[in-house]
Amino acid sequence: MHTDLLPLQETIASHQPRLEAVRAEMARNIVGQQHLIERLLIGLLANGHVLLEGVPGLAKTATVNALAQCLHLKFARVQFTPDLLPGDLLGNLVFNPRDNSYHTRKGPIFANLVLADEINRAPAKVQSALLEAMQERQITIGEESFQLSTLFLVLATMNPIEQEGTYSLPEAQLDRFMLKVLVTYPNEAEERRIMALMARTAARPTLTAVLHPEDILAMRALVDEVFVDEQISDYIVRLVFATRDPSKLAPKMKPFIRFGSSPRASINLSLAAKAYAFLHGRPHVTPMDVKAIAPDVLRHRIVTSFEADADGVNGEHIVNHILEQVPVP
Repeated sequence: MHTDLLPLQETIASHQPRLEAVRAEMARNIVGQQHLIERLLIGLLANGHVLLEGVPGLAKTATVNALAQCLHLKFARVQFTPDLLPGDLLGNLVFNPRDNSYHTRKGPIFANLVLADEINRAPAKVQSALLEAMQERQITIGEESFQLSTLFLVLATMNPIEQEGTYSLPEAQLDRFMLKVLVTYPNEAEERRIMALMARTAARPTLTAVLHPEDILAMRALVDEVFVDEQISDYIVRLVFATRDPSKLAPKMKPFIRFGSSPRASINLSLAAKAYAFLHGRPHVTPMDVKAIAPDVLRHRIVTSFEADADGVNGEHIVNHILEQVPVP
């Protein structure tokens, strides 16, 4: 490691106990799910929205709730349903007959952490209501725009598309999520621990907030300073370009891709890799950091073809194949 990075490494190391305190506090209510917890922390550190996909009962909502309890931030949970209206999420104008005027009633989106629970159970017009908030960090109600907090994240959960009563998320909506995390079943040992913790009538313990807004902002500033070598940047660009034109690096995937990843993929992959390195106490990004986080950044940014649907090939298969084929620096 270059000696110029030693002071940065020491500063990053000084923040690790705070992150470990968050993990330890969440472990009081959540068994396992380390991959999920790590990705939520990466989203928090990299200022990126996170989408969680998994079948019901895998503690997606519980994990987000646990994270929210560990942070000194305003938290709002919105249950997405087929009859939800954009105004229920954003807010609306309310007429006051006393002075014959309208005033703004702000919705739950005006929080720091917003849990969009089962986001794919609401129709597209409600899902699209999040677009401005997620990208521009502002909300327009009537003719007035409102800036959202610097610390604003959407953490959304969804059931697989195959589940009954769900709607596909628009590609523009998916592209605004930095990470899409697949939540899987626990192993047998974790299942036994879950039973021991949850198979009781008593409520879960209330967690203690251990991370303040100024801590998060300080960590984000350090994430920006994490060093990315030019070879790593070139590797990220090659991975993203392989999703757009796989003919050179992954020709077997060419029939399965209709549209590849947008430039947001390159930006988010670089930033998420920096946050991943920070989370592991390193002041620089390695190729393994990029490979570790790439599936979560890219899997939802590839639009597959009819041939892919017919052959059972999805974005996950395509990304894994590209990671195998693109040379690592």
